[in-house]
Amino acid sequence: MAALRIEPKDDTPLVVFNREEGHFEISGKSMPEDVVDYYTPVLEWLKHYKSDPLDKTVFDFKLVYFNTASSKLILDILMILEEISKKGKEVLVRWQSLETDEDMQEAGEEYAEMVDLKFDYLWFKK
Repeated sequence: MAALRIEPKDDTPLVVFNREEGHFEISGKSMPEDVVDYYTPVLEWLKHYKSDPLDKTVFDFKLVYFNTASSKLILDILMILEEISKKGKEVLVRWQSLETDEDMQEAGEEYAEMVDLKFDYLWFKK
């Protein structure tokens, strides 16, 4: 399965999904003009991965900002990860945010309440 890498821009995050290395990350700002168009390849890649996932999937969210439209697509990603977990595979979501960003920390906690996945919270400095 080929890796997916989408380079960041001013309004879109870095996406790095590498099955071989077991590295899954979305980081930066997520406020694309057309959120569905931007996230379609991300969701399609994850749906394909879901058919033959690794025994352990670690997914890093390291977002500094996301808009309302992106929030729904983030939930869609988490729901795919939840489906993987229900197959008996280990899934860990690492929600990373600035230690001073209470809104982003709270967002991670709210997502954790919506899906049945293990969340770790990591706070970093600028």
